[in-house]
Amino acid sequence: MAVELLTLTDGGQAASEVAGKIATFLNEAHESLDLALYDVRLESDAGALVLAALLAAHQRGVRVRLLFDVDHPGPVPVPPPPETRPEAIEVLPVETRGIAGIPDLMHHKLCVRDGRDVWTGSLNWTEDSWTRQENVVVRVLDSTPLGFAYTLAFEELWNDPVVANAGKVEPRPVNVDDGITVRPWFTPGHGDALSHRVAKHIGRARKRIRIASPVLTAGPILGTLVEVVKEGRCEVGGVLDDTQTDDVFRQWSRNGMSAWKIPLLHTIVEQAAFAGKPSTPWAPDGVQDFMHAKVVVCDHVSFVGSFNFSRSGERNAENVLEIHDPATADALAGYVDGVRARYPPATPPDVRRQEPSADAANPRA
Repeated sequence: MAVELLTLTDGGQAASEVAGKIATFLNEAHESLDLALYDVRLESDAGALVLAALLAAHQRGVRVRLLFDVDHPGPVPVPPPPETRPEAIEVLPVETRGIAGIPDLMHHKLCVRDGRDVWTGSLNWTEDSWTRQENVVVRVLDSTPLGFAYTLAFEELWNDPVVANAGKVEPRPVNVDDGITVRPWFTPGHGDALSHRVAKHIGRARKRIRIASPVLTAGPILGTLVEVVKEGRCEVGGVLDDTQTDDVFRQWSRNGMSAWKIPLLHTIVEQAAFAGKPSTPWAPDGVQDFMHAKVVVCDHVSFVGSFNFSRSGERNAENVLEIHDPATADALAGYVDGVRARYPPATPPDVRRQEPSADAANPRA
């Protein structure tokens, strides 16, 4: 099958199992490996499997290039800052390039193998990401047109390591199998268009909508989803990270430019079937057990990638695959429902009556 899914849950798999799948993907490279990873840390025993695969690829003549994010100036860790140690990456005998996440992030989690096989999704390459977070990986194999699109997006950042200048590759549809079409989206070049695209499919859905995202703050998505929920057009359910969503509500309550979103997200959380994972608040040395999957399913169409369906996501360097395939949509909807069943209903803090402060704007919300 050309499209393969790998889904992770908190405590549902061993780090060595996930690292082994990554290593297998890397070990099958013959010519090139282009990696863009927001967060990568390979000092653990499981990480050593991945590191060995990268070094083995380099030793057999594969060109290995690695982009990674550095710096994280956000006042609230949404998304959490990377654990990557640049000094550990830069000593590797492969080509590396750090991208300064100022003011926006290089938030990809992708690998292009030999220009035709794509690994992407929400999964960072760290121990907690592999064992304590919900994540989704999509692998699309043997598609030169899709690999070319992802290679172009990689080259944009490799040649010009400025996030604001990236994401200009056109989201053209690619037929990857009989009856399966995918469309790659890249931001920030197409950030606004991506949010509107997701909102359009939400508005068209008549059977089901399923959403998994740490936070949900993109205006077009919020507005359309409220309409769908209020009008009862179809079944709506999902899961958020309750801790991070609470942080966002508090930011909005102090931010005159974003306070208008508060009643929208309140309506969605209160009137649709959304669960919230009570994750551990971020700390430099703490466990990172966030609800980290980024999925929207609208009937038979799925959106999955690194994009948090947020306003800041529109401005970051992100990628999303829009997949037109009923079987993939069923699998992802089932995954979201399974995660949703693990956690209590989402409970936003009561910030609706707080007076917003116009001078407390947070552009990363």
